Amino acid sequence: MRWSFFVAAAATLLCFGSPSYAQQGPSADQIIKSLKPSGPLSSGTRGIRPVSPGAPAAPAPDANTQPAAAGAPAQAKPAAQAMQAKPPSVNLTVQFRTGSSELTPQAMHTLDELGRALTSPALAAYRFRIEGHTDTVGTPELNKTLSDARAAAVAQYLESRFGVGAARLETVGMGDTALLVATPPQTPEPRNRRVQVINIGT
Repeated sequence: MRWSFFVAAAATLLCFGSPSYAQQGPSADQIIKSLKPSGPLSSGTRGIRPVSPGAPAAPAPDANTQPAAAGAPAQAKPAAQAMQAKPPSVNLTVQFRTGSSELTPQAMHTLDELGRALTSPALAAYRFRIEGHTDTVGTPELNKTLSDARAAAVAQYLESRFGVGAARLETVGMGDTALLVATPPQTPEPRNRRVQVINIGT
């Protein structure tokens, strides 16, 4: 009897003890923090998963200040130079049916969080570019076509379910040209099958 109880308890944990599976993607609040500019749009903010982890560090202060007169404070670098950083963005794992642009239930869960973020007061004034990305399995031409269709499917879902205006979204398929994880050809790398959302301003 006691053994049967432990078996039943273990089965319950296997079925229900991993609620994080449905929460793998970022929440709406996390997406908002990643996409909302902290200043002028081009000043940039960090995404949940940095697009280019090896980006160069900010220049040293002495490279961005002008010689000051005696006793005068050094001048800060011009605002135009500060506007060179990348815009706020976030990478999302959006799962599609194999070889198609059909959204899976997991994809819809992730896009529901994105939809709540884009329709929040914090982001309602901004426009966004939705980039579809693939891994290196298949030909570059097929991957480009597939990523175009997947980016469009994401935009269509956001428009139909959350009323995000089409004018606020632009889509582009990147295929396998901007890999998050560098891999050889014909490598099925899930992290490269993603959607990147970029804040492109008002």
